[in-house]
Amino acid sequence: MGDLLVSVPALRGLRAAFPATGITLAAPEGLRELAELTGAVDELLPTSGLGELRWRHEPPAVAVNLHGSGPQSVADLMATRPARLLTHAHSDYPAIDGPRWGTGVHEARRWCDLLEHYGIPADPADLTLPRPHVPSPAPGAVVIHPGAAYGARRWPVDRYARVAKTLAARGHRIVVTGDAGERELAGAVGGEVLAGRTTLSELAALIADATLVVCGDTGVGHLATAYGTPSVLVFGPVPPWQWGPPPGTEKRHVVVWSGREGPAFTDEPDAGLLRIGENRVLEEAEVLIGRPQGTVRRG
Repeated sequence: MGDLLVSVPALRGLRAAFPATGITLAAPEGLRELAELTGAVDELLPTSGLGELRWRHEPPAVAVNLHGSGPQSVADLMATRPARLLTHAHSDYPAIDGPRWGTGVHEARRWCDLLEHYGIPADPADLTLPRPHVPSPAPGAVVIHPGAAYGARRWPVDRYARVAKTLAARGHRIVVTGDAGERELAGAVGGEVLAGRTTLSELAALIADATLVVCGDTGVGHLATAYGTPSVLVFGPVPPWQWGPPPGTEKRHVVVWSGREGPAFTDEPDAGLLRIGENRVLEEAEVLIGRPQGTVRRG
């Protein structure tokens, strides 16, 4: 989900550049509802991963690699025999004159920079989504999302639970989200467990209408950015300047980070993430909940 949400500005840049051309997004089927909300995708081609692209049509006029730096995604797109391929340069494909894959850049800007290399303008700040046409399962709730794709990014559940308990004691409705495989994890937090019980559109509506979101470096955090919902994001080991909210959104999205980078794909929580206590998260949450719109937090 996060990968799709940071590519929204690039998708909209493509939509503006090719207004009369159908745009097909190769992505997992589970992202269909979210892809439709971008307003930049005409069709989703279910694609579960690398090597699974099944293009059954005429060669596309343009193929765009918004996936990653490896050669596999380039190979998948070249197999469609596109008239034009937009991708980063790779040593396995010396004939492709694309930009170099760089470090130290936010992911949303990375994809916009790729398009601009090929003369297609895109605004990396264009991350907002329209609210889906479904009701929120819990309007005005504080949403806590304890899960993450990898253990390295998973803040301990007992700390989420203490945050939830404190905010609930202060009168806030607590809702805990996740996928079907995270129900036990969500249950350990406390509050109303919606893990595995919402569609993607319902999850988006929940985040859009929430009072606050508390989570780690996950797709739910990107949804909070897309809807301008106040959020406290417990980051690590990937630095927030790469995957966090874009600059200029600090009034609504507070990132708590130890400053320590580490391996992102391990099973155990990163050591830097473990340095962050629940009191720090609670302080930031209460400032956001009680902050009048438009004011700036010091520090």
